[in-house]
Amino acid sequence: MTAHRTATAAAVAVAAPLLLLTWAVGPAQAHGAPTDPVSRVVACSPEGGSNTGTAACKAAIAANGAPFTAWDNLRVAGVGGRDRQVIPDGQLCSGGLPAYKGLNLARADWPSTRMTPGATFTLSYSSTIPHTGTFKLYLSKPGYDPTKPLKWSDLPAKPFATATDPALVNGAYRIKATLPSDRTGRQMLYTIWQNTSTSDTYYSCSDVVFPAASGGGAAAPTTSSPARTTPTANRTAQPSQEPTATTATPTDRSPSPAPETTAATTEVTAPDHLAPAADSSTGGSNTLPLVAGAGGAVAFLLTAGVAITLRRRR
Repeated sequence: MTAHRTATAAAVAVAAPLLLLTWAVGPAQAHGAPTDPVSRVVACSPEGGSNTGTAACKAAIAANGAPFTAWDNLRVAGVGGRDRQVIPDGQLCSGGLPAYKGLNLARADWPSTRMTPGATFTLSYSSTIPHTGTFKLYLSKPGYDPTKPLKWSDLPAKPFATATDPALVNGAYRIKATLPSDRTGRQMLYTIWQNTSTSDTYYSCSDVVFPAASGGGAAAPTTSSPARTTPTANRTAQPSQEPTATTATPTDRSPSPAPETTAATTEVTAPDHLAPAADSSTGGSNTLPLVAGAGGAVAFLLTAGVAITLRRRR
């Protein structure tokens, strides 16, 4: 009897902390990043295709010290709308997270997407789990210099478009908005997704290129977009659920930037939906290992082991 009690106590002592950790973590939180216009984190991730081999992505990965495998996990908990107070200047593309510091490199050859001033476009934001929240889209001011670290002062005070609680269809949010009409050359499309069903806020940088100003030098060369490779499972026809973002009237009228004189741009069209990356944290922390999924199996096995031990005791 004493041996049985000892075995039972030992099993419970080992299982209890693991079970509590597993059940406390719960399901994985929302994850995602823009795929069109492609964000830096997606372009330089293993899902980025040929973009991963570009000079900018190689430099970013080297600066990072590791590949951007968790492309969908660039999130900061507890910001609560205080983006400009929490995320430091020069670290906007990484959200201030050391694991993504390579995205902050100031250079003008990042993989980019060609856009048209004043045109309507649809932002595709791949996500693995639906959550409520508001997307805010900013476009860098005229005069933005991509060879300098991105600062909050490079962005207007207000977004040019917002969208609240869009539908997640085939693994992506699609947000229709109208671009400001006074941008030329290389610019930054900065997206903030502030969740309301979690404490997380996501940050992303998408490099975009507009035609050069009239008489200001040659426009960036035209490149063909690679074929879209949306997974077969996502090709089922779906009703259109693209929300139209609330578009703000541009108020910033700074002088037009100098013509772009950097290397040729690479226009990118990434798949709308990408396979979820391996998770490394929960919605409320950037350091606690996530054990939902595989952790559920562990919890089941540990619970079963305790039950068997208790049964043998009887």
